[in-house]
Amino acid sequence: MAFTLSAEHDAIREAVREFGENEMAPVAEEHDREHKYPEEIRKKAAEYDFVAPGIPIEYGGAGMDKISSTIVTEELWRADPGIGSAVGSAGFGTNMIIEFGDEWMKEEWLPKIANGETASCSMISEPAHGSNVAGIETVAEKDSAEETSADPSEATASEDGDEYVLNGNKMWITNGTVADVGVLMAKTSPDEGHRGITAFLVEMDRDGVSTEKISNKLGIRASDLAEVIIDDVRVPEDNVIGEVDKGFYQLMEFFASGRTSVASQAVGAAQGALDAAIKYANEREQFDRKIKEFQAIEHKLAEMATKVEAARSLTYRAASQVEKNNQDVAAQYSSMAKLFASEISVEVADEGVQVHGGSGYVTDYPAERYYRDARITKIYEGTSEIQKNIIADQIL
Repeated sequence: MAFTLSAEHDAIREAVREFGENEMAPVAEEHDREHKYPEEIRKKAAEYDFVAPGIPIEYGGAGMDKISSTIVTEELWRADPGIGSAVGSAGFGTNMIIEFGDEWMKEEWLPKIANGETASCSMISEPAHGSNVAGIETVAEKDSAEETSADPSEATASEDGDEYVLNGNKMWITNGTVADVGVLMAKTSPDEGHRGITAFLVEMDRDGVSTEKISNKLGIRASDLAEVIIDDVRVPEDNVIGEVDKGFYQLMEFFASGRTSVASQAVGAAQGALDAAIKYANEREQFDRKIKEFQAIEHKLAEMATKVEAARSLTYRAASQVEKNNQDVAAQYSSMAKLFASEISVEVADEGVQVHGGSGYVTDYPAERYYRDARITKIYEGTSEIQKNIIADQIL
């Protein structure tokens, strides 16, 4: 399958790369060391339409296609995976709002996210349920206004309508402590497995929502990660996104897109690690010559570059299928891209450390940071093992 990027795609890549080189790379080590969330960088990135670039133009976004969004993510992670994650994840959950949310949700929240005023989050994973979305234990119970008032004549259903009371514990939530709004998946029919899940829009300042930042991370330390406690959180019935008990099926529509996004993250991290290795090989001298002149290093870099390009090509192919909305094909290629790119990213980052030798093991150079940051791509949005299951189901 031949694939050629358009002039517009090339222009987007150049713009994001320039932003990454000027705004992200110079402060990457600082943000990683201090676990500092890059709010100002996120706001500046929003000025260039790099935050949630898929948000439609009518809601203040750039309306980019999936290939363009893939390029944006790749280049952000190439500059620095930690800051790139923070910027690239600022619109988590917006796909659900765009596709299934009521108009008021779109008008109220999408412009704020697109312009960098706030970030959003997607609350799915739980302490005991990561890949097994159907097993989530967070529940949402209907509570009508009439039931909460001793005198039905005093009920306020006309003002707020019926409510849902949410209870549960969400874990590994990106943007958990910095987001103002989130999309939460909860069981409305607890005994129905994946058939009983509903998506809710939850404002993070509601009574009963509490968050605790997770700081002891191996990598992407500039990105915010949190545990979110949902304790008797009341939301109006109007906050249901899409249909009751259809949340899992709605979520399935974005699996391919999400996995392609992680593949692009992995490609970006791999390219960044390769860039750092090439730079070091051109500078470092041993035995009175630059180490790039040793065949062992030449071959190592050649293999790294080939693997990165292979991962990139597969990722772009997956993105093109997502853009075409070929769901079965997109599911297969996105899982292949996510599996291959994440595995290659870790491998290339590891080789990047090796090229640096002892210098790759310390924070004086970015090699060790890319190595730590790349590792997460094999875990979230479905582990490598889960991707193999999906691929096998598609081809057998």
